[in-house]
Amino acid sequence: MKISVIYGTDTGNTRTVAKKIGKKIPDASVRHIAEASRQDLESCDLLILGSPTCGLGELPADWEKGLSLLSSADLSAKKVALFGTGDQFNYPDSFADAIGTLYDTVTARGANVMGQTDADGYEFTGSTALRDGKFVGLVLDVDNQANKTEARIESWINQIL
Repeated sequence: MKISVIYGTDTGNTRTVAKKIGKKIPDASVRHIAEASRQDLESCDLLILGSPTCGLGELPADWEKGLSLLSSADLSAKKVALFGTGDQFNYPDSFADAIGTLYDTVTARGANVMGQTDADGYEFTGSTALRDGKFVGLVLDVDNQANKTEARIESWINQIL
């Protein structure tokens, strides 16, 4: 199975997570969104997209630019999994909102999103990444819950594969 991991980053936390995911999935291709092509998005069997949430729920600058690439891709029936990093204590009203934005973008392009995760164990008041009581993908707070990151990644990878 051909797997592409495409990520954006702000402080480097999401890049670190993307690389961890890439190491745990044999033969996965890991690329920054600025280096990705439409073919990277369309030619894989599983597309994994990652983003931090910046400020009050925004995508980082690299994803703002990469969103047009994602919006032009044919993702009809494509399996897509999302992961994101956020800070539930400093930004409780917009925790992991960026992957909510990615979710809306890929589903509008016909993707089948997989890898939803429980919101249990997090403390936040609002998130556009929360749909029907679950996050649309893997959500990590590496600033405040670093001790849970590895187990959450491992469980999520087992789920999506």
